[in-house]
This record gives sequence, C-alpha cells and structure tokens, in this order.
Amino acid sequence: MKKILLSIYVFSCLFTHGENRKIEWVVTTPDVSWQTQDAGIIDVAGNGKPDAEIEINNPQQSIDGFGACFNELGWTSLSLLNENDRNSIFRELFESGQGANFTICRMPLGANDFSRDWYSYNETDGDFEMINFSIANDRETLIPFIKAAQKYKPDLKIWASPWSPPVWMKENKHYACKPLDTSFFDSIGQNGIRPEQVRREGVNMFIQDEAYFSAYALYFRKFIEAYRTENINIYMVMPQNEFNSCQPFPSCTWTASGLATFIGKYLGPSMQSINVELMFGTMERPNPALVDTILKDAESGRYITGVGFQWAGKKSVGDIHRRYPHLKIYQTEQECGNGKNNWEGCVYSWKLMQHFLNNGTNVYDYWNISLEEGGLSRWGWRQNSLVTVDRKNKTYKFTYEYYLMKHVSHYVLPGARFLPVSGEFTDIAAFRNTDNSYVLIIHNTNDTEIKPSIKIGNQTISLPLKPQSFNTIVLK
Repeated sequence: MKKILLSIYVFSCLFTHGENRKIEWVVTTPDVSWQTQDAGIIDVAGNGKPDAEIEINNPQQSIDGFGACFNELGWTSLSLLNENDRNSIFRELFESGQGANFTICRMPLGANDFSRDWYSYNETDGDFEMINFSIANDRETLIPFIKAAQKYKPDLKIWASPWSPPVWMKENKHYACKPLDTSFFDSIGQNGIRPEQVRREGVNMFIQDEAYFSAYALYFRKFIEAYRTENINIYMVMPQNEFNSCQPFPSCTWTASGLATFIGKYLGPSMQSINVELMFGTMERPNPALVDTILKDAESGRYITGVGFQWAGKKSVGDIHRRYPHLKIYQTEQECGNGKNNWEGCVYSWKLMQHFLNNGTNVYDYWNISLEEGGLSRWGWRQNSLVTVDRKNKTYKFTYEYYLMKHVSHYVLPGARFLPVSGEFTDIAAFRNTDNSYVLIIHNTNDTEIKPSIKIGNQTISLPLKPQSFNTIVLK
C-alpha cells in the first residue's frame, strides 16, 4: 500500500453571498492515503437543486471525542519496534494537530481477549478485603502503553471495563464461558475449560451474594486508586464487557437484573464516592429492553450517565437515544475485521461509523491500536488494527482504517456538533466545530469519479471525488 503524508495544506477562498471561507481537502483511496488535494479545482455550483444539503440549523449531539483501546498485544507488538518508530506512532496517534488527535480511549480492567494470557488483579480465593490486589501485570504492558500516549496527549481521557472478574468470584470458577470453537478460531488458544464449567448466555456467572458484590465493587475502586498512583486517571467505568456473550476467552455473562443489583447497591455508590462516572455497557445485543432494565430500576438508574454499545448493539442505539436523549452514547468497540486490514474492511467501518453518528453517538472508539501482521490473539482470533507490525523486519505501517479514523478525528474536535444531511446523496458525515468551521467526510463508492453538489448554508460546492475515495473537506 503506497502511503503519502503531506503536512502542507492548500487553501482557496470561495466568495458566495458575501462569505469568505478557506477550503482544506484531503483524500484517501486504495492506492494513496492522506493526500492533500488541490483546492483550486473546487467549484461553486449553480442554482439548481443540490445533491445533498447539510442541515446547519439542526445541530444534533455534541462530539466528545474519538479513540481506540489500550490492549496488551498492542503494546507487545509496538515493543518490537525501535524507540524512534514508537515515538513516531504515538505522536501520529495522539499529538494535537499532528495526526489522529485521539482524545478518549478505552482499556480493560484485567485481562481481555487481546491480553497476553488470562490474569486478574486478585486471584486469591476468598480475599474479600482485596489485601492481595495488585496491578503488577499492568506495569509491564498497559501502564507504559498509556504513558507513551500521555506523552503526546497529557489530558487523554481513559475509561475502563472488565471482561471477567477474578475466577473465584464466578460460580463456574473459570475465566471463560465455553471451549474454543476451532471452526472459527485458530487452534492455538485452547482455554482448558471443563465440560461442567461451560455456561450459556442469559445466566449470572457472577456469584449473586452480598459479600461478592461488595468485594467486586472494592476491586473496581482499588483499580481506580492504583492507577491514580501511576498518574493515570480513569474517569469512567462500565460494569461488564458484553454481558450477554458466552465466550472462550475472558468473559462473564450476567442478567440485566443481576447487573442492576450490582450497580444500584454496590458499584454505583462506590464509584460516586471517588468521583468516577458510571455508564451501562457494553451492550452487544439488539434488545433495548436490556438497557431499560437498568435505567428504569430506581437504584441503578440514578447512577447511569450513559450507555455503551458495540457489535449487534448498534441495532438498539437509536431507540435508546430517542427515548433517553439526556444520556451519553458511546460506540465502545468497533467491529474488529479479520486481520486482513483491507479496503473492504475500511469501507465497512465507515458504514458503522455513519450508523452510530446518525443515531446520537458522542464518542467513537476503535478497537485494537496495534497488532502484529495477521492480528492473531492469544485465543486464536484474527482482527484488524490501526497499526500493523512486521515482527521479522521490525517495521510498521498504518492501515486503511487508521486513515479513515484520521479523516474524522484529525478535524472533528471535542465540542463539535453533528449535522444531519438530506438529499439524494447522503454518504456524508458533517460536523460544525466550536470555531464555526465545517467538516465534511464524503465517501465515493463508485469506480468512477463523481461530482455531487453539496449545499452548506448559502454556499454550494461541487467536488470531483476520485473513484473509491474518502474525502475530508474543511470550510474554515
């Protein structure tokens, strides 16, 4: 994949009905990524009906930020590179005005499916007082990973969620819920679960007992406090990643009512006492009623400031946003691809992003920041990433999906408002920043050039969009 990164931008001025706006235009195609386009060829369109109109007088949700997830295999892959290359990657990902400008990222609370192996912060059976709690494992991976990002974005916001509690808190006494399916996963990652330990979706794997609930709330608190001693502030937590999913890697199924009890009586008060936000998630099923159970419960609902959705949860995000417009909406984990990092995966990711933004999302988080080529997890799942690392040659490259994220996050700054688009051509995401600049991300799916006319207020522009291209247009 040929890569071109130009840091000098070309501007032109359009004078339409007394307006004077500078135009910035950058393009990515399957052949060339992040190429500045000659703004001199942008035309002022005629007076006919536009193909698309940006509804500037109908601003929707505010955008709090974009980011990705700090996973252990992200750090181990980047550790294969020399220090200068790592610094270049972190600068590109996090430094304001440089590259992706990520502002809000996720991390696991203990092991997840892209950890080196299973671990938790306390595997001492019956240690309800958390005497043996320790983040020693994270000092080898996640903490240096986050600190490398903080070097370029000191005010980076980080939130966390667990994939599994310590195994002694689970009634099956195992970090997983089922054995590995080798028809889907590579066979390298067997988990050792016994037949009598296998469970299913729709049950509480966490022991529903006051002593265990209290200990687990303390576990969360100890995690927050331990990370604060490392000068890493976790501003928000969600109680369980994909609480409906029975997985062969770290996971824990809950019922919605079980989570309501944990949140309302234990986790909510604990997090409130140390000034940490609590959102419900992550929600991976197309069933809004599961969210209703938490939000309408008198005790749990009062602690919830938002809801996080991923995977099939995308089918319920719009419903929840419409019925609970005061709640924040997070896209918590972009669907992960197949490790090929190809153009088709990038186009699919764009459709996901459009769907979430059109349905009220305030934060959009990608999944893996970096993986070795092929994207193989400890449990045999191949996934995409923003950066791929060649172990043999100790080299790296940014993927198509990185540039897609950058097309949005480089220009759409915290506080921006999402703007609806009407008309026949709607393959656009539009925003207005707090400085009154407009950002349009436009996708041409065709194999030929197209030139749609786009109306923004009193201004109508027409742009020759390259075949199979993503375009960001900034009107300043």
